[in-house]
Amino acid sequence: MEREITLRGAAYGRRQAGVSESSIVSAGKGKIVAARGSVMAFKAMAANTDGDFSLMERTVPPRGRRPLPHRHVNCSEAFWVLDGTITFVLDGVEQQGGRDDFLLVPRGAPHTFGNDGDEPARLLVLHAPAMDAYFTELDQLWSRENPPTPEEERALMSLYGMEPA
Repeated sequence: MEREITLRGAAYGRRQAGVSESSIVSAGKGKIVAARGSVMAFKAMAANTDGDFSLMERTVPPRGRRPLPHRHVNCSEAFWVLDGTITFVLDGVEQQGGRDDFLLVPRGAPHTFGNDGDEPARLLVLHAPAMDAYFTELDQLWSRENPPTPEEERALMSLYGMEPA
């Protein structure tokens, strides 16, 4: 069954989107990539948002390796905790985010995050503009026999507008 939706506002006249049941992406589904023990299921990617944003469901293992502290020079990032507790470090301040907590990381703000708990945690992560290409390459780095060095990760980060913090 397909429904036709006409977009209004800024998108009016630009496109009509056919929406069907297959448009729904269930929990744990999407384009799957992995790094640092985290599993990321992309729900929206640059290819289907015209590069405006990407959205992933990320499962973070207990006490896994955190992303290197960094700042995005060309995108904003937002986190919505679905399950568990995530420790965020934003501008040098550590904060605990639990179920249904939201954190906006403005462009240029130094940050990292991790799961210091005993159970896996899940969160939605939004990047605007889209950053799924970075995570696809990060997955390739982490798929090798030996994990990448921090220097290799920093080199990849720099290709996608991220700087060490």
